[in-house]
Amino acid sequence: MIPIIYAGNEGYFEGLLMNVLSVAKYTNEPLNIFAFTMDLSEENPKFSAFTDKEIEILNEVVQQKNPESKVTKVDVTTLYKKHLIHGKNHQSGYTPYCLLRLLADFVPEIPDKAIYLDIDTMCCSDIKQLYDIDVSNFDFAACKDYMGRFWIRPTYCNSGVMLMNIRHMKESGLFEKCRKMVTEKKMIMPDQTALNKYGKKKYLPFRFNEQRKIKPDTVVKHFCKGIVFFLPFGFHIYNIKQWQREKVHKSLKITMFDEIYKQADELREKYKCFKTQNPPPKPEKNNA
Repeated sequence: MIPIIYAGNEGYFEGLLMNVLSVAKYTNEPLNIFAFTMDLSEENPKFSAFTDKEIEILNEVVQQKNPESKVTKVDVTTLYKKHLIHGKNHQSGYTPYCLLRLLADFVPEIPDKAIYLDIDTMCCSDIKQLYDIDVSNFDFAACKDYMGRFWIRPTYCNSGVMLMNIRHMKESGLFEKCRKMVTEKKMIMPDQTALNKYGKKKYLPFRFNEQRKIKPDTVVKHFCKGIVFFLPFGFHIYNIKQWQREKVHKSLKITMFDEIYKQADELREKYKCFKTQNPPPKPEKNNA
């Protein structure tokens, strides 16, 4: 089985659903998915955990492709409140859910090796290509950050896609070091910066975390922030996610996920029970 870790809340279930649909589409391997989540709705009404019904929907998706696959909800609310909520990065430019992967060492069900995927990623080919990479002597494998390699340092990695050697990360104390750093030091990109500082990394080609245009050999497309420069001095920062379909089509010129969008709409219509970041487009009026 291929273990995959995600982290998020109910408001991003549509993105998670699309991601899982894309992973299942391109692999015949059984998937062992761990959906890290927590409930901080007393602090922010938007910070509600994935529901059990949503996990059932995901199980239906993966088991239609391979009956051996499974999705497990991992509620780390108690762990987060104990280890991270009082830290300096609980409130940052990102939601606190970005920090949840730093609690993976407390979850014994996670195998020694696992993939981590940000929800704003989509598979373009078999994820097994990533999982089969040897990371036996590393904490994790990741691609360099497209812009960070210029603006921060040449070795700076994007942590939105990682092949994690969980056993090695536990033995090296990486989880503890990262939790300590994000608790004590205010940072712009807290968990990613901590992982870069302390992790022993194996560098992967961009096809495993394509942060710009999809190529023929792309395995994972990451819908992260980007920047477009205009001569002589102008620039534009964009942040388009896969569930923003009109922008994906018109601005990014990406249509390869249209089948995924159709499947997501069918599940939305079937269950009528989950929140959405981006309602499906209204049908065009027939003027005939």
